[in-house]
Amino acid sequence: MALTDDQSADIAAARATEARTLRPTVPALEAMLFEAIPVLDHGFVRVVDYMGDDGAVVQAARVSYGRGTRAANEDRGLIRYLMRHRHSTPFEMCEIKYHVKLPIFVARQWIRHRTANVNEYSARYSILDREFYLPAPAQLAAQSSVNRQGRGDVLQGEEAARVLDLLREDATRNYDHYIEMLNEDEQGRAVDPDRQGLARELARMNLTLNAYTQWYWKTDLHNLLHFLSLRADAHAQYEIRVYAEAMLKTVDAWVPECAAAFRDYRLGAATLSAQMLAIVRRLLAGEDVQQPGSGLSKREWRELMETLGRPA
Repeated sequence: MALTDDQSADIAAARATEARTLRPTVPALEAMLFEAIPVLDHGFVRVVDYMGDDGAVVQAARVSYGRGTRAANEDRGLIRYLMRHRHSTPFEMCEIKYHVKLPIFVARQWIRHRTANVNEYSARYSILDREFYLPAPAQLAAQSSVNRQGRGDVLQGEEAARVLDLLREDATRNYDHYIEMLNEDEQGRAVDPDRQGLARELARMNLTLNAYTQWYWKTDLHNLLHFLSLRADAHAQYEIRVYAEAMLKTVDAWVPECAAAFRDYRLGAATLSAQMLAIVRRLLAGEDVQQPGSGLSKREWRELMETLGRPA
């Protein structure tokens, strides 16, 4: 992912500007502020603003007027208690704003999380860049035969090369037609002064879904962690998962105690139904429980055995 000279200059200018404040700041996140974390081939995630820290979560839970004099291990214990028992409002006291550059098809999946404030780059007013997501060979997989939303075996040889050629050719051709219909170059200058181009809001519909868009995405910590619990999961689609993983690095820097509790109680944890828990108790009691008499479907049984690390 290469930033333009203008983008790099803007980031350098932003990082060179400092403001004094009485509110709590986090040195580890301040060090990352405005810097672009590369994602995929042309994408990035960067933090542009934030409010709150681990202490803000503790303060909200205790509804205290100041930071207090309690020991750090007490604050850590409270954060872990709040996460373990799925409290939400104390985590809503922290907010963060990201600038994200991502393929359009990832954005359409991402926007399903209706818990953030979003302002997207508008192709009605501006011309989109000539940048397209082309998967790395390891991500070119066939449709899974057991999961309608998943991938199966990786394509090999000529078949993989042909798919990449098609993706590249279609994106390039459609972008060329997009520019032709606009009668504008990528800087917005008329290509043919004697011809009137199509409106930008109409010409954009010809672009492929692997074209890149950008947005500002602002959310609170509670809803961010919910997003990450779904999208940083190993079962999430690769293209959105890598964005979630980049954002998780910023959470580690921003609220390290909350992030550690999140990894323990949400990201690395498993949820069992009442039926599943009953089976676990029977197994611990030494009973030989099999799927046919368990009351679980074959899929539920397989998921439970995978969670327990036992053969299905």
